[in-house]
Amino acid sequence: MKKTMDTLSELFIYPLKLILTNRNLNWRMLQEIRVRTDKPVTVLYGGKEFFAEPDGSLVTDSAQAVYATQEMIRDMMQVFSSYSLYAFEEEIRQGFLTIPGGHRIGICGKMVLDNEKIKTIRYISSVNIRLSHEVKGCADTVMPYLYEGQRICNTLIVGAPCSGKTTLLRDLIRQLSDGSAGHSGVNVSVIDERSEIGACYLGIPQNDIGIRTDILDCCPKREGLLMLLRSMAPAVIAVDEIGNEADHIALRHALYCGCKLISTVHGYAYDDLYSKPLLKMMLEEGVFERFIILDAVHKAVHQIMDKSGKILYERGSKAC
Repeated sequence: MKKTMDTLSELFIYPLKLILTNRNLNWRMLQEIRVRTDKPVTVLYGGKEFFAEPDGSLVTDSAQAVYATQEMIRDMMQVFSSYSLYAFEEEIRQGFLTIPGGHRIGICGKMVLDNEKIKTIRYISSVNIRLSHEVKGCADTVMPYLYEGQRICNTLIVGAPCSGKTTLLRDLIRQLSDGSAGHSGVNVSVIDERSEIGACYLGIPQNDIGIRTDILDCCPKREGLLMLLRSMAPAVIAVDEIGNEADHIALRHALYCGCKLISTVHGYAYDDLYSKPLLKMMLEEGVFERFIILDAVHKAVHQIMDKSGKILYERGSKAC
């Protein structure tokens, strides 16, 4: 863990470097660092917002905070891009770039358009550094419920923002790919549309997503699914955040080809899914056979249900 923090701190400039080298902070609790021009630097730590002092300490009073400057943001982006922002133009066009370690840098500024499409972002004024934390083994509770015999079930992970959907999905992918107790590993293909699952840097996943996993980074789901089905012969396809009609069309195509699906969706409870028309249709057709409902407060699995709504597992219940 110390090595991870020290390696990451090398990519930071002062005073942000001091936040990462502050030995009083728990690395796993450090979630986001937000840097906005002429505004205090804020840090999301343990689910709570703090302000960063010049020495890297976290405080609740913004009057004590270090204020970001345009020069600070410019220097940060130069370091994050290895002094070649042009090489990351495609990622920047989508509003982010990924640095070694899988940490994601969200950016805002002046949008440059070309034929009403975003070409790039200039005059970057806000940067959100989202720190990547793998939690290997977080899917251990779920894995026994993911199978019927040796058959993998189409699974939907349901959770609110910051409930750990992507973290759980990542570990499910790893265990399906590597194999787990009583189950051999299978070929898994991942469409990482927002570069959050594998957190690829120069096309190479920075997170452990298994030895039999292939990944398309920053790729739209519909195009990616067709490419993977034609060339990679996946047993399982994993995607994050399904929602629009194009996503549903692509997922249906994968089902017709015999692939199993593992995906996530925004929601607070099983019943929430029926408020989404396209998803409601898939539920009524019995597409998904397992539903994993997450508890956003405790960042844990709350319930696991089958396609009929029967509860197979409930957190804190000995009966399940």
